Amino acid sequence: MACPAVSRDMVARPTEQPSIEFCRALLAGRVPEEAITFCAYLLPERAAVWWAHECLSHLTVLLDRRDQELLALVRDWVSEPDSAHHRAEVSKAAAGMPPTTPAVWIALAAGWHGNSAAMETSAVSALQPAARAVSAGVLAGLARVALEDRFSVLSAFVEMGIQMAEIEALRQSADAN
Repeated sequence: MACPAVSRDMVARPTEQPSIEFCRALLAGRVPEEAITFCAYLLPERAAVWWAHECLSHLTVLLDRRDQELLALVRDWVSEPDSAHHRAEVSKAAAGMPPTTPAVWIALAAGWHGNSAAMETSAVSALQPAARAVSAGVLAGLARVALEDRFSVLSAFVEMGIQMAEIEALRQSADAN
């Protein structure tokens, strides 16, 4: 309920449940892929990009060489997000490709992260394009997984997202104290 933008990308209706419980309920629900989408919005942008990178890193045998190169650029950007060099590199690489592969979506999310100057004055900021791109990238990667393995991979991705959300919550709590 705290993030109205996610409702445009999900069928599930908001509840009063805490976010982690809601995410696990989505995973156990009729459309478990919505738990991926929810994680993309639940995590702060940089953490969401890292989570997506980690998810796709487990699927490298299913990705082509170009996607693997983009993941390396995303990894470099996450390690130094304030580096103009890394931001320019990942943005340039993503901009030169159509958003048709998992890693392109993640690279786009990295390029959009923190780009509030371009989005503040429009309705785009309310849409959270980085979260939407992270969701698209992880789901596109998941679509490449064999059907018999898909739910276990999806579950592992969601659990990794939940763990990251719990770590972020602890970090924010420690910073507040």
